[in-house]
Amino acid sequence: GFIIIAKQVPVLLNVDPSLAAGKGPLALFAAIPSFFANLDSQVSIIGGVSLAIMLGWGFVKHPLLKQIPAPLLVLVFAVPASLMMNLGAEAPDYTLVKVGKIIDQVGINASAEGYSHTGIFIKFVIMVSLVGTLESLLTVKAIDMLDPWKRKADPNKDIIAIGVSNSLAGLLGGLPMISEVARSSANVAQGARTRWANFFHGLFLLLSVLLAYQVLELIPNAALAAMLIAVGIKLAHPKEFIHMLKVGPEQLAIFITTIFFTLAKDLLVGIAAGMVLKAIIHFSRGVSPRSLFQARAAVDHESDRYVLRLGNAAIFTNYLGIKKHLDKIPEGKAIVLDLTKTVVIDHSVMENLHHFDDDYTRAGGTVEFLGLDQLKPVSAHPLAARKRSKAF
Repeated sequence: GFIIIAKQVPVLLNVDPSLAAGKGPLALFAAIPSFFANLDSQVSIIGGVSLAIMLGWGFVKHPLLKQIPAPLLVLVFAVPASLMMNLGAEAPDYTLVKVGKIIDQVGINASAEGYSHTGIFIKFVIMVSLVGTLESLLTVKAIDMLDPWKRKADPNKDIIAIGVSNSLAGLLGGLPMISEVARSSANVAQGARTRWANFFHGLFLLLSVLLAYQVLELIPNAALAAMLIAVGIKLAHPKEFIHMLKVGPEQLAIFITTIFFTLAKDLLVGIAAGMVLKAIIHFSRGVSPRSLFQARAAVDHESDRYVLRLGNAAIFTNYLGIKKHLDKIPEGKAIVLDLTKTVVIDHSVMENLHHFDDDYTRAGGTVEFLGLDQLKPVSAHPLAARKRSKAF
């Protein structure tokens, strides 16, 4: 959310792109006063009104008007405003969307000469794979949390689709793609219920750039920036910080640390910094180094129930081991999660076990937590991290 806002403010104000080129998110935030000093007075009006529509339309209560998507209203306003101001002839080239005749630019972009750069090829394949996979998984996680029906996406299917698509896109000279949080959250906000929303979004985009690119080139980039900033504000809303504080002070510290390093460097560095801080917190709470990545869990089948006994720690870095045990238990059984020997159970595992409890119970089984009441929560939130008092 912060990155989206930082990158789109200069576009909203129609500032010369050279003033923002090469700047990271923190530098872009620091440069906002200079962006306002160099804004385009006409186009920034379009951007400002578009942003007001995006942020204000949600307060409209009329049932019929609420059915009209705010982005559509932005376009209904911005395109005529662009024509009235004659931006196509009088404004700088970067003011309006530039598409061009895409069909003339598409072709197989493969050459045997590339074999002389195998090392560079491997480097960028690894970079694109790691970044694309991580960002896509984070998007899947974020959208699962936004889904009103609390459904769970299949991350394996998502990553396979992205890998195949990126291979084909590369052959055609296209850029790598990821599961993108802004587009996905916009789908949720507009009432989309299935993956067909993304399919038709892609289809209509393709048809638009092929058949109606001249119409697209009437849209001011400032209007599109307003749409993205509205999404960014929703993603980086202050209520998220309040929510994290309610879950636990350590969650807020990890949250802020991740945000800072993401803005200062990039997403991978931000996530790494957050994970390092969380590991330090776990060590301070009595988690053994061995338990950091090893779940030390075991399942016993006792008469008519399955007992999953957890060891020293149930934390985010060893949860996959716990999940493997849970996935092997058949549906419709009685499960006991034995936490009597557990020293720490963190928020991530509490949340995952809560979702597992809901899903398993819905499928006809039962889940009982044994010893959870012996672990003291770090806050009043029901999914807060818990620790054994005698270990501190």
